Amino acid sequence: MKIGTGINYASDFHTSVAQIVELERAGLDLVWVSEAYSVDAVSRVGYLAAATDTVEIGTGILNVYSRSAGAIAQTAAGCDYVSRGRFILGLGASGPQVIEGFHGIAYDKPVKRIREYIEVTRMALRRERLEYDGETVHLPLPEGEGTGLGKALKLINHPVRNEVPIWWASLMPYAIRETARLANGWIPTQFLPEHITTVWGDDLAKGMADRPAELGPLEISKGATVAIGDDLVGEATDPFLDRNRPHTALYWGGMGAREKNFYNAIARQQGYEEEAAKIQDLYLDGHKDEAAAAVPRDFLDRANLVGPESVIRERLAGWKDAGVTHLNVSLPGPDPAATLGKLREILADV
Repeated sequence: MKIGTGINYASDFHTSVAQIVELERAGLDLVWVSEAYSVDAVSRVGYLAAATDTVEIGTGILNVYSRSAGAIAQTAAGCDYVSRGRFILGLGASGPQVIEGFHGIAYDKPVKRIREYIEVTRMALRRERLEYDGETVHLPLPEGEGTGLGKALKLINHPVRNEVPIWWASLMPYAIRETARLANGWIPTQFLPEHITTVWGDDLAKGMADRPAELGPLEISKGATVAIGDDLVGEATDPFLDRNRPHTALYWGGMGAREKNFYNAIARQQGYEEEAAKIQDLYLDGHKDEAAAAVPRDFLDRANLVGPESVIRERLAGWKDAGVTHLNVSLPGPDPAATLGKLREILADV
């Protein structure tokens, strides 16, 4: 497995970059840069490219509504250029509250839009003329729209690579099928790897059946807080696990409307139906602290890597068997580089 970490939109960016540089020396493979409706990810990718030498740098994620398909293709080529071939394009749909509220764009056909953006980006990186007539993307604009002067153009520059890895952040059935069919990697959120087969197995299989052989196996990312130590048993793990409570409550409770929250739906499918309903009610009624306190400890324990080395080793073996290829880790504690090194040692034997 590769080991990555993330730069959150709420973190101090320059402090995070200094830590990334240190972790790169300790063997970090990848850093994901989030965006949501905060400071854009692309400018920070460029800064990271200049500050680092070996880590891959991915967007986690860019939504496919606030930039045209051509702009996303330019971004993929540009970020890969400034990073000398280290860029990963992470795409997703975000949600209607952000897309319609912050960007003022109708949240329609999200899966088809991502699929078409992927296809256009790959065409552009191969320096093909962008002639594409999809359901959400039309290049050039068809007759009767615009000035009528649009031309089918190709990227001026020769990209560093004619293929950039494209990862898709998806959760629901149709999107999962298309992710397995088209993307290099899959970014699921708030998931337990042991439920990959029961929750997503049929849809992954349907997508994989139509997957081009040249894409290779679908890579899968799993986020986790990591803390390793023989003394980390029972209540001693709480300070590390509890760090995830506000974030989990936000996703289960507040990422979407009461009747349309994908993360809440996945929590229910993974066996936390009553807990997910309670957390959503608390969160949407403004009781965020109570919602965080209601996040089941069982979920936090199973979703993270906190405990003695033997526990971490067993859990990683299970995640590997489930298909996880990348870890996206948070490294609390006084010496993140040492924790990263220990994790690498464990992975070498899994």
